[in-house]
Amino acid sequence: MIDERELSGRLWALRGMERVLPALGGGPRCYLVGGAVRDLLLGREPVDIDIAVEGDVDAVAARLAEALAGEVKAHERFGTATVVAGGVDVVNLARTRRERYPAPGALPEVEPADLAEDLTRRDFTVNALALDLGALAAAAGGGTGRSGTEAGIVLVDPHRGRGDLDRGLIRVLHPASFSDDPTRLLRAARYAARLGFTLEADTERWARAAVAGDALKTVSGPRIRDELIDLLAEDEAPRAVELLRDLGIDHALHPDLRADPERVASAKLGAAETGAGPALAALAALATDRLGGLASSGTPAPDGDRDGLAASIDRLGLPSGDRDAVLRAAARAPELVEALRRELRPSQLRALLDGEPREALALALALGAPAEQILDFVSRLSTVRLEITGTDLLAAGLPESPVLGQALAATLARKLDGEVDGRDDELRVALEIAREST
Repeated sequence: MIDERELSGRLWALRGMERVLPALGGGPRCYLVGGAVRDLLLGREPVDIDIAVEGDVDAVAARLAEALAGEVKAHERFGTATVVAGGVDVVNLARTRRERYPAPGALPEVEPADLAEDLTRRDFTVNALALDLGALAAAAGGGTGRSGTEAGIVLVDPHRGRGDLDRGLIRVLHPASFSDDPTRLLRAARYAARLGFTLEADTERWARAAVAGDALKTVSGPRIRDELIDLLAEDEAPRAVELLRDLGIDHALHPDLRADPERVASAKLGAAETGAGPALAALAALATDRLGGLASSGTPAPDGDRDGLAASIDRLGLPSGDRDAVLRAAARAPELVEALRRELRPSQLRALLDGEPREALALALALGAPAEQILDFVSRLSTVRLEITGTDLLAAGLPESPVLGQALAATLARKLDGEVDGRDDELRVALEIAREST
């Protein structure tokens, strides 16, 4: 267990903190909160710097922006602000507050409060930690004559989060936590997987009860989307998916989702090889059994399953391009696996895969498609182009007509198959094909 001086040193070593801390002195009480404290205690590099302010957030943000030569993006409705420097979000600030949930799954109603109440509203004990930055800010500003690493630091831990960090436990703060905000079910799986922790016994029991009580149905699709995509983007996504399956969260989202951790791991590897979006490929992997089965049976997919899994994916509110990529990948990947097991010429391979989203290729790899053919398409065949265009055919005296496009496509196929080489050869072949077709 690290001592206060080591914790101070870790905080002081964070990028930009030598300018952040002096700017926090002389104003309202400021605390580093949440995941940044958790990660410092675990010896990890924090992803986000979140500071809770017991007072005027705008004033603190203005001082920080001046110190960092940045700008403030304020969100007055929520009492929050972000200081951006060099195009990067450097510090997130929020007024300490209390929350009240008017109904299960609803967004909370908030109002200003002190730090103690602010920490009580957090999702898990390991995120309900704070570091009082007062002494460090004073030292950094020259107020004590001590260096930042010599200044004392106070860990605020009213919910025994540090003990849960030591024991490797994810624990909610109260029995109604998952009912108040059911997205915490997904977050619990994500944090447990990322940190290598387990769910505390009561927390697991309350999670299972919330799932069985259809708590997730009280939450909007976009809120589920944000948590699910964050979970699938994690390096440890396969373990998180295993937890989703164990808790029954996958079937609570939709009975036909298949939370297969090995398939998700393979889809994410396939995404790295094909340039697909890892989280989108993993989401398609969850859905492929049902939608792929519809496609192979001749039932229109995904639109033929409007009241089922495809509609459930629609409910997530993904951007249209992402939504189409996921549904297309889930429906087409099994068909691609079968097609790729046949011997194909390069032109046939290009015709088969051209226009498919990269997520479909990643998922096809995960389902056992021959890697050599997909990787050849991605790295070579997909970029092959003719050196001639329709303008060259018009200049050679051919009349404008659909035949020109057909001739160019046929010439490209021959080039892919190694039967055409160089611009002059392309023009000769294209002219022959066009003239034979008129």
